[in-house]
Amino acid sequence: MTHKAGFVNIIGNPNVGKSTLSNHLIGERLSIITSKAQTTRHRIFGIVNTDDYQIIFSDTPGVLKPKYKLQVSMLHFSKSALSDADILLYITDTVESPDKNDEFLQLVKRTKVPVLLAINKIDLIDQQKLEELVDYWKNELPNAEIFPLSALHDFNIRNLYDRIVELLPVSPPYFDKDALTDKPERFFVSEIIREKILLNYQKEIPYSVEVEVEEYKEGPTRNDIRCIIHVARDSQKGIIIGHQGKALKKLGIDARHEIETFLGKKVFLELYVKVSKDWRDKDNFLKNFGYEQ
Repeated sequence: MTHKAGFVNIIGNPNVGKSTLSNHLIGERLSIITSKAQTTRHRIFGIVNTDDYQIIFSDTPGVLKPKYKLQVSMLHFSKSALSDADILLYITDTVESPDKNDEFLQLVKRTKVPVLLAINKIDLIDQQKLEELVDYWKNELPNAEIFPLSALHDFNIRNLYDRIVELLPVSPPYFDKDALTDKPERFFVSEIIREKILLNYQKEIPYSVEVEVEEYKEGPTRNDIRCIIHVARDSQKGIIIGHQGKALKKLGIDARHEIETFLGKKVFLELYVKVSKDWRDKDNFLKNFGYEQ
């Protein structure tokens, strides 16, 4: 039987459920998930392999109008997904305004590859409103195939997945057949810590933080990991650490448990907080943290 392979690039506005859907399609929890916008900052490949095909799902940051250089890089990740896709998976939901970020939608309209439009969170509206939304998108993206679904409740995702397999081009695999992602373990360690920061801290703090894995020592039964939590201002350091270090200790415990589950082994985790002033607008920091310029 002929082998198929291709890149399925997942795009859309912030907070529509791209990462939740991506994890469902991949069958692994690769992208961190919170209710906060801008949770995903990088472009992350999740690879699904069978004997007959290889799907490279590419989760991307939510499309937004940049306020600082970090967000310029995030938008670059999203726009690059338009140019190298074999299949474009555009995610919207039943909550956001359909015409939000029309400028990016115009780029989607010009793509030459198959477009699958997933309307997520259909459990939040009634049938009549869903039909109206489907009609809207049929008019807005007439070449797209529409899949109403609920990523949270795993509804209609299988039909979407099967259609992706049908649309895959004939190709040899792009990655080794045992590959799950293009990112190393230390990347996911930093992402897990950042997810816990998003969940444990409020307001601007999570958006002002970057996690750097400074040391990663693998042992037969335990990994020793030391990470630096970079913050943009002096005042944020005290908030991350908390009174008598309690907030940082809780963060470390929560992150360590999750990292141990992800790696399948014990972890000794050290966390330090460092002020890297205005790192979100400084090229040297952004390059070091893996953001394209």
